[in-house]
Amino acid sequence: MTPASSRLTDRRGWGARLNTTTFRTTTRPRLSSSSSSSSSSSSASDTPLRSVHRPTPPRPQATHQHEQPRQPRPPSPPLVRAGRRRHGPGILLLALIPATAFALGTWQVQRLSWKTDLVARLEDRLARDPLPLPPSVDPSALHDFDYRRVRVTGTFRHDQEMLVGPRTRDGKDGYMVVTPLERDAASTILVNRGWIDRAHRLQASRPDGLPAGRVTVQGLLRELWKKNLFTPDNRPERRQFYFPDVEQMAGLTGSQPVWVEVTMEPDYIRMADHEARGIPYGRPAEVNLRNNHAQYIFTWYGLSFATAIMLYMVLKRPSSTITRRLQAAKGL
Repeated sequence: MTPASSRLTDRRGWGARLNTTTFRTTTRPRLSSSSSSSSSSSSASDTPLRSVHRPTPPRPQATHQHEQPRQPRPPSPPLVRAGRRRHGPGILLLALIPATAFALGTWQVQRLSWKTDLVARLEDRLARDPLPLPPSVDPSALHDFDYRRVRVTGTFRHDQEMLVGPRTRDGKDGYMVVTPLERDAASTILVNRGWIDRAHRLQASRPDGLPAGRVTVQGLLRELWKKNLFTPDNRPERRQFYFPDVEQMAGLTGSQPVWVEVTMEPDYIRMADHEARGIPYGRPAEVNLRNNHAQYIFTWYGLSFATAIMLYMVLKRPSSTITRRLQAAKGL
């Protein structure tokens, strides 16, 4: 064997020894693993079979005898909702009611002031001495002389008498007796002589109520009447008059459209005597205008205040969602 081959053989032997050493070092863990597995298998064969090990949950903490374990509280949503509350047409309608009622109450305050001044002017005219009625009266100027006391002399034309009604007084049905009065100046006016009972409708039943010759009448000069919407139309061809249409009556009798109401002192004994004999008796000399504006003011302002409170309560009340959440939070 040559030295080269011997060196080669030595190298191979050294390599074999290296390989053997490497194999041993790399296979030792395997041998230990196999030995451990064999030992574990042998030990497993010696010990009984057990279930797979699972982690046990933590035991709850000890509590008192009557105390229930608390459950975790779920997170509650926010109590305040994002965005604005939307109001429907009902809220807008409710908002119009107090505003409208307040405006009407303010308007009634103005009406009350106007009516108070009007009554004061009429009472001032009523307190003056009677004024002789001029021969010719301008109908357009009657507004400035309404409730003015006047004195007129002339002759009644009973053949052209007109009954307006029915009119109720003290629970009894009757009529207003309207008779043309022919004056000395050849002008005629209409005179409301007063009220008679229904039983004395015919002139034959009341001869004492038909004065003849010259008479002097004292009464109030009144403005022309205005028809009510619920009053039926007059039927002059049947001598049926439901309201005093002064212009219509003046055209039928050839008179001036001037209306004078006879006034009397409120004497009940005299009034009872006139009623029994069929003599017309007039009303007291006083201003009888309706003045209910104070009641209207209280009504409209009260309605405005009440509806304003209702509107405030509706706008400020909490929503149903917030209410339910608050109740749920109190119950927990």
